[in-house]
Amino acid sequence: MKRRPFAKQLKTFILKTRRSKNAAPTSPFYAMVQKEFTDYIRSWRIIILLSLILLTTGASLYASISALHDLATDEENNGELFDQAYLLLKLFTLSDGTLPSFVAFVTFLGPLLGIALGFDAINAEQNRGTLTRLLAQPIPRDYVINAKFVAALFVNVLLFFTLGLSVMGLGILITGIPPTFEEVLRIFAFLFLCIVYIAFWLNVSILFSVRFKQATTSAISALAIWLFFSLFYQIIVNVIAKNIIKPESAASSEEWIGKQEMILNMMRLSPNYLFTESTTTLLSPSVRSLGPLTMEQTAGAIVTPLPLNQSLLLIWPHITGLIAATSICFAIAYIWFMRQDIRTN
Repeated sequence: MKRRPFAKQLKTFILKTRRSKNAAPTSPFYAMVQKEFTDYIRSWRIIILLSLILLTTGASLYASISALHDLATDEENNGELFDQAYLLLKLFTLSDGTLPSFVAFVTFLGPLLGIALGFDAINAEQNRGTLTRLLAQPIPRDYVINAKFVAALFVNVLLFFTLGLSVMGLGILITGIPPTFEEVLRIFAFLFLCIVYIAFWLNVSILFSVRFKQATTSAISALAIWLFFSLFYQIIVNVIAKNIIKPESAASSEEWIGKQEMILNMMRLSPNYLFTESTTTLLSPSVRSLGPLTMEQTAGAIVTPLPLNQSLLLIWPHITGLIAATSICFAIAYIWFMRQDIRTN
């Protein structure tokens, strides 16, 4: 299906709105966001990705329910009571081994969705020659990049809150156990973290879309960054850790712990690792620390789940880091776009 030029669609939408006598004045920015949101929903590549995410969500939910059933059966056969605490959170993290969990699917497919939404946000309009006609309209220039980001963010918010609430509702129907208020808050915090994580990759792809004129180049560049942090960065850090962390060469336990913390800080430069560590802490209240501990620190500690506020304190630097990285990528793309010399081809 052939798409009409952006400027023509925007002008048609505003004219239709103004024809109604009782209609309130329409903001150009709102019209641009609505137009971009509609284009994203109707795009075949987004439809395919959304379908893939829906299928994997259903598969991960089936795998987690199977794992819960097997776990309950084993404990009953051993004469133990099945622990029903935080049962709804386990639907997002457990797996029976045949398929990854919901969190693992989001970690892998989430960046692909963000890259697919933004890799041709600017250069596609520029190559079609519609960007110059759009900027000739009496609207601020930054409306273009802001509208594209906000529309793509709306798609992510709609998708992940729908998926999260669907998993929650199906989990309640299948297990018959209502969630606690803390479980609901933890799930909403997890969904917010998913949106921030995908917004980072969305801004990375928009950045390359502004920088490169060809959509294929921007897509390959964004995918290369994703592959580097998903695969190669952890390999590099593991090689460094193998040469640095040697228990026999450590003069004391404090020196060994210091080296462990240095490696952890290196791993936390990866957005994938930040997201994984944050979601593990949010969805597993039994996680009480994100770093190495000494015997003196663990002596006398009572093994109990952490409350939500303490879990948020543990991952607050991770959330701040992801938001900061997202803001930096968008700021660079915004400055480049505002300074870009856009002329008719």
